[in-house]
Amino acid sequence: MSKADGRTLYRIPQSGKVAGVCAGIADYFNFETWLVRVAAASIFLLGGGGPVLFIYILLWVILDAKPGTEKSDAKVKKDIEIKKKVWQAGEPAKMALRDVSENFRALETRLQKLERHVTSDNFDLKQEINNL
Repeated sequence: MSKADGRTLYRIPQSGKVAGVCAGIADYFNFETWLVRVAAASIFLLGGGGPVLFIYILLWVILDAKPGTEKSDAKVKKDIEIKKKVWQAGEPAKMALRDVSENFRALETRLQKLERHVTSDNFDLKQEINNL
């Protein structure tokens, strides 16, 4: 299932409670996962139990797991998405600003260490030895 902008609907088992179908739908439509779960549970409890269960199992079987969501990829940072509306996925503006500030602070620290190394006497000595 593809959308016009090239995104594909996947299930995300690592973010899901059962099979990751609601997490995949939330990711596809840029909603909060809890909102999709509440909507599915509400429809299930308000008399739509059979069709909701059938559609959930059908999507579980049909949809592929999202690539790149293994546990080993947990350290890879993703782009910061700012939440514009309550139901959208992403971070509130204050959290996003804090994350960006932390990223810049870490980059500044790395740059300072690099500058200290390059301007040190050891670096000059190693360069002269390598040039011999």
